[in-house]
Amino acid sequence: MTHTHARSSSAPSTMDTTMNRAAQARPILDRLQPFALSLSKRRTLVPLLAALVLAGCATAPAELPAVPTPARFKEALSVTQTTTEGRWTEAAAAEAQPRGEWWKAFQDPVLDALVAQAAEANTSLQQAAARVRQARALLRNAEADRSPRLGLGGGATRQRGLDRNQSTQPSTLLNAGLSASWELDLFGRLSRLQDAAALDAQAREALLQSTRLMVQAEVAQTYLALRAADEERALVRDGVAAYRDTLRLTQRREQAGDVAALDVARMQAEVSANESEALALDRRRAELEHALAVLVGRAPADFGIGVDRWQTALPVVPAGVPSTVLLRRPDVAAAQASVLAAQARVGAAQAAYFPDVALTAGGGFASPELGDLFKWSARSWGVGALLSLPLLDGGRRAAGVEQASGVLDEAVAAYRAQSLDAFREVEDQLSGLRLLQQQAAAQATAVEAAARALQLSDTRYRNGYISQLDVLDARRSELRNRRQALQVRSAQYQATVALVRALGGGWGAASVAVQSSSTAAATDMAAAASMKKDGS
Repeated sequence: MTHTHARSSSAPSTMDTTMNRAAQARPILDRLQPFALSLSKRRTLVPLLAALVLAGCATAPAELPAVPTPARFKEALSVTQTTTEGRWTEAAAAEAQPRGEWWKAFQDPVLDALVAQAAEANTSLQQAAARVRQARALLRNAEADRSPRLGLGGGATRQRGLDRNQSTQPSTLLNAGLSASWELDLFGRLSRLQDAAALDAQAREALLQSTRLMVQAEVAQTYLALRAADEERALVRDGVAAYRDTLRLTQRREQAGDVAALDVARMQAEVSANESEALALDRRRAELEHALAVLVGRAPADFGIGVDRWQTALPVVPAGVPSTVLLRRPDVAAAQASVLAAQARVGAAQAAYFPDVALTAGGGFASPELGDLFKWSARSWGVGALLSLPLLDGGRRAAGVEQASGVLDEAVAAYRAQSLDAFREVEDQLSGLRLLQQQAAAQATAVEAAARALQLSDTRYRNGYISQLDVLDARRSELRNRRQALQVRSAQYQATVALVRALGGGWGAASVAVQSSSTAAATDMAAAASMKKDGS
């Protein structure tokens, strides 16, 4: 018997080639025969397959957990009564939209320039933007999993003994062609993963806006704290100058024999103590300036802000209603998207209990000779379908569902916590502004009384009616009260920025009532006079 093998020098006849192909196909048909279904069985399988598809597609609709939302803020009414009324307009949901140029309500060009620099070079914003790009790339990856795949391949194999009808001598087979595959998403596993990836991208976009709002608020608060430090430094240095004048006067009086050396020592101690306070404020200002440099993305050595008067306007921000906070705050929106993404991943984990169905196809050329590889007679093709369903997996699918459910429970708790924290932050700042306004009025009264007491004490000391110790006490009290008034004013600015951040930003300069520094001071003095009148 003559055997034809791959390295034969003479080409086989057409009849031999046909018989060889039939012999090679026979084992494949024999293997497929046990799986052939009768017509009645196929009729039974069709309704079952349809039921499986419907069961895989039937999932619980995505929904958010209930969050206790009050009808109004507890502290909003009292603040509105003492500041402004009728200035609130409900905002539409815009969790991934820019938060608005709210800082321009402070009417400070230096602050405007700093916020613009931070928007361009802040490293936290750059990191958040990079995370958004990562999430979008993962979304494109999930979308690609649902699309057909097409590939080009080629190879060469050398084998022996795999076919009983061929020679036991080694044979070579060369092939080249295209292959295609497509996983049918009959039970929604891939679509749910795509939905989860899309929600993750939305969450990252919302967190980018949250980071931008955070950076804007930190720039504003740091800058306002620096201006408050400038004002306090000027006040303390004015006090040092006044103490120096008193020290020189006391030294002349000692030389004249009018006072003892103890009075000079006391005055020298006051001068040195206030100089120490001024140096501490210088250190505080340097730290704030360095923090601003980092926020705008610059090295502290290449950044500086000149000393200037504190003339920033103080805006009055409307609180609105609690339900709009959940719409406006980007961090709450990110928590919402995380909950919905976790729900989608639970559905994807449950879909693992259903079969995976994939369609495959291939076409190309196969030949034992390289010269005959791309001839029409060497063409080959094939199509197929693959259905796979694990029967025993050691509890892997159940563990996957349990893990996804645990992630969902965590996301729900995080969403509730974020929502409640949002309400708390707004209430904190509203109550803080209300109490700070009352504190500013009381402190204005204290400053006025301390200044009057210092004036009277100085006059009586020069006339010899009281000792120098009484004058020092009066001057300390006057300086302490002025510094406390500045600190209360600074706290009002800090609380206003914090309220804007707690509400999710989104206001322009025309959306809030604005008080200038002089107007705010006049308001405090009027409130103080009213309190004094009520007390009398």
